[in-house]
Amino acid sequence: MKYRCLIIDDEQLARKLLQEFASKVPQLEIAGLCKNPLEALEIIKDQEIDLLFLDIQMPELTGVEFLRTLQTKPVVIFTTAYSEYALEGYELDVIDYLVKPFSFERFIQAVNKAIAQIDLLKSARNIDDLVPEKDYILLHADHKIYKVKLSDIRYIEGLKEYVSYYTTEKR
Repeated sequence: MKYRCLIIDDEQLARKLLQEFASKVPQLEIAGLCKNPLEALEIIKDQEIDLLFLDIQMPELTGVEFLRTLQTKPVVIFTTAYSEYALEGYELDVIDYLVKPFSFERFIQAVNKAIAQIDLLKSARNIDDLVPEKDYILLHADHKIYKVKLSDIRYIEGLKEYVSYYTTEKR
């Protein structure tokens, strides 16, 4: 299986190194190389990106700011020379944090972690597709179980440790 990745870094040497490393990993397919996040927006809008290699310190828009703007986020590996952003990266659910300069071995560790996360996310989506969405709930009341259609519920009232369901037919 191929994983589409996008490299965003304002330094040409860093982009070239990431491209070289990624091209050695058969599972990775490079969707693009961007020198700033604004270039990346077009690619992300037009293509499904599985993995994002994202620098933090860039002019105009930092990697952290860019990541916060995305509605749907791919799996992200920060690639930066600044270790002080690591905590913020994890608050943004970044899968790994590579501090420049990093070795190919460290790059592979991060990619393996990212691929495992992508596979997990994709399998969870596939399970959701297989399970039909229910249009009812089961309620326990009066020592019986009632099947109530969600569309029939008008409102629900909380009464301390009890709950009353009001439907189109009755309470």
